[in-house]
Amino acid sequence: MGDIQQTLQDVFGFASFRPQQREIIEDLLAGRDAFVLMPTGGGKSLCYQLPALHRPGVAIVVSPLISLMKDQVDALKAHGIRAACYNSALEAQEARQVLARLHGGELDLLYVAPERLMKEDFLGRLQELPLALFAIDEAHCVSQWGHDFRPEYIQLGRLRQKFPAIPLIALTATAEPHTRQDIIQRLNLEKARCYLTSFDRPNIRYTVLEKKKPFQQLLDFLSDRRDEAGIIYCLSRKRVEQLTAKLQEAGFAAASYHAGLSGDERGRVQDAFLRDDLPIIVATVAFGMGIDKSNIRYVVHHDVPKNIEGYYQETGRAGRDGLDSEALLLFGMGDVALARGLIDNSQNEERRRIETHKLSAMVGFAQATGCRRRVLLGYFGETLAADCGNCDTCLDPPEMVEVTEDARKALSCIYRVNQRFGLGHVVDVLRGSKNQRLLELGHHRLSTYGIGAEQDKDYWQALLRHLIHRGYVEQDVGNFSVLKLHPSSRPLLRGETTLQMGRPRTRPTTTDSAGPVGAGSKSVRSGASKGPAGLAAQNREMFEQLRRLRKEIADQDGVPPFVVFSDAALVAMAARQPADEKEFLQIHGVGQYKLERYGERFLAAIKEKRAAGVATDQG
Repeated sequence: MGDIQQTLQDVFGFASFRPQQREIIEDLLAGRDAFVLMPTGGGKSLCYQLPALHRPGVAIVVSPLISLMKDQVDALKAHGIRAACYNSALEAQEARQVLARLHGGELDLLYVAPERLMKEDFLGRLQELPLALFAIDEAHCVSQWGHDFRPEYIQLGRLRQKFPAIPLIALTATAEPHTRQDIIQRLNLEKARCYLTSFDRPNIRYTVLEKKKPFQQLLDFLSDRRDEAGIIYCLSRKRVEQLTAKLQEAGFAAASYHAGLSGDERGRVQDAFLRDDLPIIVATVAFGMGIDKSNIRYVVHHDVPKNIEGYYQETGRAGRDGLDSEALLLFGMGDVALARGLIDNSQNEERRRIETHKLSAMVGFAQATGCRRRVLLGYFGETLAADCGNCDTCLDPPEMVEVTEDARKALSCIYRVNQRFGLGHVVDVLRGSKNQRLLELGHHRLSTYGIGAEQDKDYWQALLRHLIHRGYVEQDVGNFSVLKLHPSSRPLLRGETTLQMGRPRTRPTTTDSAGPVGAGSKSVRSGASKGPAGLAAQNREMFEQLRRLRKEIADQDGVPPFVVFSDAALVAMAARQPADEKEFLQIHGVGQYKLERYGERFLAAIKEKRAAGVATDQG
């Protein structure tokens, strides 16, 4: 094949690379390893799919879920790429056919599960074949610090020794600094170049509401989203079933998904969702890892997630096509207690410690009174230069209060306990607690002991989390979550700068008919309307017609509609209304293969709708 830029255009239909994609691809083409951290929907898959078409041999892609493999393979086939998966879902005859294609050099990419890949007989097969590269997707599964640790992933560390000359790329969307280091070490990627792109998904609006009458809050949110695809996450199977039943009674097309259902039922529900036959999935976190459906418009967390990594990955399933999307969290301390109880059931003390820290960080995000995106990105070690303008606290800011003196008290207290204790202990010292351990340590004799007694525990916890979110304080998760002063705290300690903090909210933000975000003009929507936000009113009927055509073609081909074209591609078609093949090729996501396969029907539909519109105007 020719130049990688040409492949990007002709095969994948993209005019340009996203940040760092070209550099990653060039590393793999040169035979070098890579560790890639990119947000969901940021273009991770292209980083190994494109070089697989340029390097001799077959690319082996490690994937944790059969459903994820199928989605990826369907999407690749839609681009004319020779791809297959080899997993336990295949019938014996199908499995033999895949292996025959593998040995016959008829595959560009083969997707396998980690446990199947690491079997000695399969590794023996691979050693007889030309291999383009190894790609380990969802690489956070290899780390015990990761939110979705899978023991079968640990064996993947042997690949680097068994195939020293084959480039290996590990990719994930969710890994804070500790998890990253663990992944690199476990996969023997110490010599790999690390690519850390921004975690930011600016098209997603983050909203947190205090959980009061949650079903009514959910109905308000869904009121003008009946035709849009969305996921609603719950902590327990029982709650999933209850909420699904209530939504169905209220007239919404919804179905449950959790590990307690049969495999056939889960498959049926997932396929209906992927194919746009079912708009709402109510699920536990058993649903969704790696789901490639690009037109999910919202994700609701009915219950608080157990960690920020899970929350980030789950909300990241919305808006993979780059169009405006929503992430709503209903936050209640009762759910926090439930989550903490689940953590406490673990027999592994180290896991309990890690997960307790992660839950506390999640609570900190939910209770934040400043820009939520800053808090979210800060957890992953990324700093946002300014407030995002696309979260509830930016759109409907809380009342700001002066906290400079109290912040100095808190920073001083962290310093006085020698930066060796966690948030709870620092709060106890500030409030003058008489708990036994504090007294045994002699911390009741510190100058900061009791200097914050006039404020309650919640206030000091909120302030300390605010200092962490703003970068004045670091929380060392690898060392029992002790608090340490960042150099940037010095001007604040010395009184050279001031600090404000939003007053914690005790009630939900104002709601309107468009959903519970902000008030008045700050709401997500101004009323129900067809088509994605931002699409001009005169183009919405065109979008709906193209969406119906896409569904018809997808049903004929037996694939999800987004495999044919993404919503973003349909929006571009509706707005630009290409008149010929040359103009159609300029649409993002239209390559030569899709032009030949679908171009004629979409161009005819655009022409017909445009002619009907002209006739209507003249009439």
